Amino acid sequence: MRKLRTIEISRLSTDDFKDAQKLPLTVVLDDVRSLYNVGSIFRSSDAFRLEKICLCGITATPPHPEIHKTALGAEISMEWAFFDSAEAAVQQLKNENYVVLAVEQADDSTMLQHYDVDTTKRYAVVLGNEVKGVKQAVIDHCDGCLEIPQFGTKHSLNVSVAAGIVFWHFAKAFWLND
Repeated sequence: MRKLRTIEISRLSTDDFKDAQKLPLTVVLDDVRSLYNVGSIFRSSDAFRLEKICLCGITATPPHPEIHKTALGAEISMEWAFFDSAEAAVQQLKNENYVVLAVEQADDSTMLQHYDVDTTKRYAVVLGNEVKGVKQAVIDHCDGCLEIPQFGTKHSLNVSVAAGIVFWHFAKAFWLND
């Protein structure tokens, strides 16, 4: 086995990326405060070819050097929009017939591994602030909550790590379910 060099890995150009079929998944960032987390989520969104990122509330927007440091150019390839609040983003997505799910520990949340993705639908996932999580007012507008199982002493994951895990679950259902 030999590690591939960067030039050996087939990558889309930014223009080809913009024209490529997208995973029918949008991510909503509810007051994510760390620009490095925002950049990491841009990068993971590009890697899984998500439709869009909704940056809400205090969540910073590109261009910004700290976002670029972890996004590595994904802030250019990814479509994004700013909303004054996550509630506004969720309402718009629901009006566009998205199934909107908060990633949060809540009563009656569904463990991620038990969530059956319906590949005939479009989805949005809401990820929350690093300390407070997704606001209850946002959860109240969602169709449900997804919870990532955890087995250690901690009860939370870094928001960008949680994003990657959830994106993988949806990508697997839409593109890798052979």
